[in-house]
Amino acid sequence: MTMRNKAVLAAFGILLMAATLSAQAVQPPPAPWRGAGPTPCVGSDGGVIKCAPSAQVIAVRAGRLFDSKSGQMLTKQVVVLQGERITEVGPEAQIKIPAGAQVIDLSGATVLPGLIDAHTHMFNTPKPGMSRETSTLIAIHNLQADLRAGFTAARDMSSHGNGYADVDIRTAINEGRIVGPRYQVSGRGIAWGGGRQSESEDPLGNIFVRSVDEARKAVQEHIQHGVDWIKLFPTGGYSFTPTGEPKFVLMYPKPVLEALIDETHKLGHKAGCHVLGGEGKHNAILAGCDTIEHAYDLNQEEANMIVQKGLYYDPTFTRYIEPYMDDVDNKNTGG
Repeated sequence: MTMRNKAVLAAFGILLMAATLSAQAVQPPPAPWRGAGPTPCVGSDGGVIKCAPSAQVIAVRAGRLFDSKSGQMLTKQVVVLQGERITEVGPEAQIKIPAGAQVIDLSGATVLPGLIDAHTHMFNTPKPGMSRETSTLIAIHNLQADLRAGFTAARDMSSHGNGYADVDIRTAINEGRIVGPRYQVSGRGIAWGGGRQSESEDPLGNIFVRSVDEARKAVQEHIQHGVDWIKLFPTGGYSFTPTGEPKFVLMYPKPVLEALIDETHKLGHKAGCHVLGGEGKHNAILAGCDTIEHAYDLNQEEANMIVQKGLYYDPTFTRYIEPYMDDVDNKNTGG
């Protein structure tokens, strides 16, 4: 794919996002506006912000259009957008472009639907002494890089020690304050705290639980803070024996994991489970965790169980090409 086409795909994704933001419901000020300029809108904090532009009709002429349902590349297509909705897609000979529509001519380029990034971390883990402001700026840079790459929707799988700041950023995107993909977020994440001193816990990091009761309360806290998903960690790290056999650290006792997932489902949400392998991975599948993340040693029997239970597997392929993976493996196996 040429750099020009890549830019076109990203631009189309941003176009769709801009159309979505223009449709967000924003309230006018409670009293007649007497300030300079057009009447502003009111944000979630009660302050005034510039109103998003009204929804408009946009028509895109696509020289080539990838049809994700059929898996085919179509030619000479037209896409019509009304506000945040794609209202028509079809051959240019059959689609009538509405009068007054803004026409974007991509007849020499390839267009595809916005992509979905199912496992992201917009926030990096803060370095010692890093300010909250710096951490947030890095997060905005990361999510906007995702958007420019053509990802118009994403799921963030814990804030990496930044509290519920991913909830705030998701809301800011929805309100039109910043541009970014449509996000579903999971907040701090819930980890097993057995044998860990509570005094050492980071108030912005994972919530550590040590019992079924604490597990349910941690889920409730996350949902009260407005998360979309609950991020769980049934396994910890992994290593290899000198003979190359993998070893995976089991985290929650099974009753605690079952309580976490049960409480999540009772409250109308879904759970994503960080499982590298071993017993924790198997327990997560048995307990009905909605998405199984990573699962390096997934076998056919477990894959069949995922299908039977209606769960989803997210292999996060990028983890298989990161250099540190080879470093860990070589260290534990002697090369």
